[in-house]
This record gives sequence, structure tokens and C-alpha cells, in this order.
Amino acid sequence: MIDGIGFKVCGLTSLEDALFADRCGADYLGFNLYPKSPRYFSLAQFAALAPQVSPQKRMAVMVEPTMPELKAAQAADFDFFQIHFRHDFAPESIAAWSMAVGAENLWLAPKLPPGIDVGPELLPYAQSFLLDTFQANAFGGTGRTGDWPKFLRHQRAHPDKIWVLSGGLNPDNIGDALRQSGARFVDVNSGVESAPGVKDHAKLERFVAQLRGAKR
Repeated sequence: MIDGIGFKVCGLTSLEDALFADRCGADYLGFNLYPKSPRYFSLAQFAALAPQVSPQKRMAVMVEPTMPELKAAQAADFDFFQIHFRHDFAPESIAAWSMAVGAENLWLAPKLPPGIDVGPELLPYAQSFLLDTFQANAFGGTGRTGDWPKFLRHQRAHPDKIWVLSGGLNPDNIGDALRQSGARFVDVNSGVESAPGVKDHAKLERFVAQLRGAKR
């Protein structure tokens, strides 16, 4: 956490980048288990570096996982689970994810089209909700900024939940994003990269510097 703002670095694909993000103060380190992602990181790859990554920071990023897939991620020693899903996905599956990993360890990331909000029926299943930029043919990682007023509306309506702002955040826009969204937790990915899955350490340092100055 930097000056009261929590942040997660997502799309990590190397131990070097994971350790650097940790040293920068990242609260969570995200590894993408979705095979269609350009930042895909397999369970076998994660297993090789997991012992060297700080516990209670390791997050599996998944898309509509089956229960065996989720159980496999649990067995690989992930601490937290960020799950992306269509906004109309079967509620019984969402409930099963929550039961399997615990609401306190689950980040729900519903894919919300314009005009659609997080349904109240989802709120009991997780303590944290990530709102990413909507794109019809993709799940996150688009590099495009999202609907910041929509994020602010959710955070104000449900202050007992942790709301995580994601989508197109970078060192140049994070200040405006925090001011317009009111976010107290952010997720950064492509905005601190030199190529998909390759973190630019100078950009990440500059992002953290902007977090430090955001309140001022």
C-alpha cells in the first residue's frame, strides 16, 4: 500500500518482475492462468517460482474456471483468486467459487457492458470486486481506460466492499483516475510494460511515485 492506496501488479511472467513489483510495495502479484491471454502463465511455471514469491500476495487470475481448474490453482499455493466472468454467468457457479476459496480470498471481476452494474446478488460471494474496461470480445488486459464515474458509483453504494479499479492505468493517468474514481485500490498491467508480460521497471517506479503524490 502506498500512501493509503493499495495496488496489484498483474500479468507477471517472470520471477525478476515479481520480485521487483514486491519491492515496489505491491499488495498483490497477479499471474494470469487464462490460456488465451498474451500474458498466460501456466501452473507449472508458477510452481517453479512460487517458493520465492512473498506469501499472501500471490493471486491467480482466471476466467470462468471449472471447479477442477480452481482446485488445481489452490493446490499450486495461490493465496488469492481473481475470477473474470460474463455478467450473466450462472450464479450457482459463482457461489461454488466462493465456497471453495472463501469470500475473503476471492476477487470477482464481472464483465459489465455499458448500463449494467454489479448485481446485489453477487455481493455476498466476495469481499473484493474488480471493475475493468468492458470489451465485448476480451476479458481484461485491453489497455483501455474504463468508466471511472461508474466505478465511483459502485464504491459509494457499497462502501463495505473493496473496489479495485482496473483498465488502462499508467504513470501518466493514475492521478486523474484516482481523483475521478475515488479508488482506494488499483490494478496495473499493460501500463507498466515494455511488451505483453514484460514489466518496464522504470514505468513501474514512476507509477508508484505517482501513487505517492496522488493525495497531494
